[in-house]
Amino acid sequence: MVSDVPLRERLTVTPERFRTAAWATLLGLTVIVFTGAAVRLTDSGLGCADWPRCTSNHLTPPDQLHALIEFGNRALSGLVGVVTVLVMLMAFMRRPLRRDLAALSTLLPLGVVAQAVLGGYTVKEKLAPGFVMAHFSLSMIILIAAVALVWRTYHPAGSRPRVSSRSLVWTVRASVVLGAITIFAGTVATAAGPHSGAHIGQIVRRLRFRGAGTLEWAVHQHATIAALFGLAVIAAWLLKRREVRSLDPTEPLTVLGVLIAGQGLLGSVQYELKLPAEMVWLHAALATVTWVVALWAWADTGSPRRAVGEPPVPDRLEEPVASERPIEAAPL
Repeated sequence: MVSDVPLRERLTVTPERFRTAAWATLLGLTVIVFTGAAVRLTDSGLGCADWPRCTSNHLTPPDQLHALIEFGNRALSGLVGVVTVLVMLMAFMRRPLRRDLAALSTLLPLGVVAQAVLGGYTVKEKLAPGFVMAHFSLSMIILIAAVALVWRTYHPAGSRPRVSSRSLVWTVRASVVLGAITIFAGTVATAAGPHSGAHIGQIVRRLRFRGAGTLEWAVHQHATIAALFGLAVIAAWLLKRREVRSLDPTEPLTVLGVLIAGQGLLGSVQYELKLPAEMVWLHAALATVTWVVALWAWADTGSPRRAVGEPPVPDRLEEPVASERPIEAAPL
């Protein structure tokens, strides 16, 4: 039986459905960072020595553990890429159409394609440190768009909550910048560390710009910047505590502070234990989660309050949004 509902209406995506899809995309892009780190820390970075084929003769991997792990990550990345394309299409089918959501969702598949190309060069360059660092850093950049997309689904088009003092806003933003520098410094330490991503018999270059002391120097710089990151988040939390009086335990700055404290402890322990692979993977995974929460804290803090006399900008969930409802003619 053919449905009487027009095809256009059947393909229409509701705001609630699109929000769910945006969350799924953010989750997928986060998980793929976890699996990518697992590839390197299981010494499977060159399990597939070619790209896009696993080997020069076969697309699929041979029956060998490192090849299966590396190819599995490629397959999962492809699946996440498909999801980002679907979310982009859903953004254009969403009603009411939101240009900001469509623009943000378009960035995601473009980012995944760029990541795939960069991943290919990383393999072809035999896991050269600069390419591995860029590969991880690009993942963090893609997550900026993914977090922004999810956050925007909760707010009307063109609005930003203006509920915070100028000092709080800029302290939070400075914290996030320090978080980005901390993550980059972490990639430097990793590139100088023992986990190259290669298994026995494969040679991968490591960073050695300070000779044998490169790893120790990089770890100390990473720890120093991370400490500044933590102090900035504490300052932001205290400023918000003074402004709001009572903070929810799930408030982004609170969660961020707990994650940074846990990361500091984990980082110290793993260094003292000579960087066991399992702890390094957990450190990288928590760094990704910390970055997502930091981005959410930036968005959630909003912009400084408007000057006295200026009309306020609404800060509410998208549904219902009066500006997106059909305008009805007033009765005569």
